[in-house]
Amino acid sequence: MPRLMIRGGDLDLVEYDFSPFEVGENIRTHGIDKRNFKPEFSEKPVEVIVPARIHLTVLDMNRFAPNRPGGGGVGFAIQCYCNSVVEVTEGADEIDYNREPIVRHLVAVFKQVTGYSGGFKICAKDHEKKHVGLGSTGSVLLAVCHGMNKAIGSPLTHEEIRYLIGCNYVEETTDGKIIGGFETGVGPAAATYGGMAVLGDELTLVCHHSFAEDENVYVIIPPTKAKASGEDEFNVLMNRARALDSRDRELKAYFVLMDLIPALCRNDITKLGEIIWEMDFRGSKRAEVEHNSFEIYYYMSRLKDAGLEFVGMSSVGPSVAVITKLGEEEMNEILRPIGLEIAIKTKVDNIGIQFR
Repeated sequence: MPRLMIRGGDLDLVEYDFSPFEVGENIRTHGIDKRNFKPEFSEKPVEVIVPARIHLTVLDMNRFAPNRPGGGGVGFAIQCYCNSVVEVTEGADEIDYNREPIVRHLVAVFKQVTGYSGGFKICAKDHEKKHVGLGSTGSVLLAVCHGMNKAIGSPLTHEEIRYLIGCNYVEETTDGKIIGGFETGVGPAAATYGGMAVLGDELTLVCHHSFAEDENVYVIIPPTKAKASGEDEFNVLMNRARALDSRDRELKAYFVLMDLIPALCRNDITKLGEIIWEMDFRGSKRAEVEHNSFEIYYYMSRLKDAGLEFVGMSSVGPSVAVITKLGEEEMNEILRPIGLEIAIKTKVDNIGIQFR
């Protein structure tokens, strides 16, 4: 991989060595040490179901990088699920998932902090909507880690698992190695507790709250040729986005503290939509939308002009989430003239992680 440049402002230019490493290397324990824990093994396989997430915005991309989780952000869980089934074994680890390196690395992290020396049999499934802004990687890792945890007697808390995933978030490379990924912690927080989550820097959970219980969520995926992963994602997040956030981060943080959190607590979907709409045109979110071409703004503007109160692009896109009371046919009447269609009809998940 190349040595890539990061520019956050006129005087902020650094190099980042975007180098892959082997599974099990560069483990960050975040000071968590449960090696004195005495395992109590589950007699049956543990199934964990974890919701996907919509990541609405990062607060400051100058405060995170592949080797530094953070940056703050806002997102919410939806009723679109990943799951894992985990059981303990006496032999080597068995992993049934098409992105095995990222799971195998998490297993190494888990074993280092818990001292567990046995094996796991892991079968994981995601929602199969990859690199469109729904956070399949984070949800699968969360499901797997909670499955391993419960299978040996739950030595780790929900918060400790959330931090371990955030500090060790990786993506796989084509040659079976892994590389540090971008992680604000929004996805694991929203998926863990359900509802909407607001995070500050260093994966700190500032607020989480249920909302939009009686509303529908429609995920729409506009056409785009932009890539939402790899070097293309790195360039948009670490250059243009950082420059724009150096200008708008204070205003974004003000919006979140003074407007978004109060609106969330009183379940005011219209006000939440107004704030997210403002965010879509400011800072790093503007860079993410523009990365998918200005047509995304066109599509989102048509949706807002149709009277939909909550419209926001998820992560690097191109998925756009709409929260509304309108039914499916009413929504289709809005989408057909624009040339769009519903990719996922769902609702907000206000429960979070579930075990079976």
